Amino acid sequence: MKRSVYSLVLMDDVVRKIDQAAYSMNTSRSNLINRILAEYVSCPTPEQRTKDIFEQIAQAVSGERTFQIQGPPSDGMMSIRSALRFRYNPTIRYAVELYREGGDGGDGFGELRVSSRTQSRQLLEYLEDFFTRFARMELMERRLSAGVLEYHMEGGRFTRKFTLPQNVLQLTNQQLGSAIAWYIQMFDQVMESYFDSVSLDQRPEEGMKKIYLAYLKQTEWLI
Repeated sequence: MKRSVYSLVLMDDVVRKIDQAAYSMNTSRSNLINRILAEYVSCPTPEQRTKDIFEQIAQAVSGERTFQIQGPPSDGMMSIRSALRFRYNPTIRYAVELYREGGDGGDGFGELRVSSRTQSRQLLEYLEDFFTRFARMELMERRLSAGVLEYHMEGGRFTRKFTLPQNVLQLTNQQLGSAIAWYIQMFDQVMESYFDSVSLDQRPEEGMKKIYLAYLKQTEWLI
């Protein structure tokens, strides 16, 4: 949606209250005023779309013991933590970013970033190996059911862009939130399988593939 600059005359007390509310909601004064006015005149906004999707993600993962929502989401970013069953139980961070413009079957509507704050060189090497294996596996298994899948891997960090399923022009906010949550849950399970294999000095491919193929059969929307 296009934005323009407008001049408004507001009471100082109102602005102070707006600023306090905006700060507590981790957003800006302009975004909050825009949201309030949009709700009043029943006009959907990108911020409301993002809020709805994030709420659906939180609801979908709330029953999972391994996941913890990390603070309130910002306007376009949501962070989820998961404890990895490996030495010292390192924390894995899943950051979901939703693009302000997207979801129309074009360049994608958001992305997932996976990282860990670990300083362990060995764990970083394992993570880089896992990310490489995962991307290779996903590209192979979805070669007939997906368009271009975009990844970026660097320094123990993994980024995966989300796009709408082929031949689908639009999904509801609830459907998008569910699809993202399912993907994160699957990714976390595949990662656990990889590190279980590493701990047992076994090859990880079979376990990873089994979980991913189950996901392909069960999910309604491949993003």
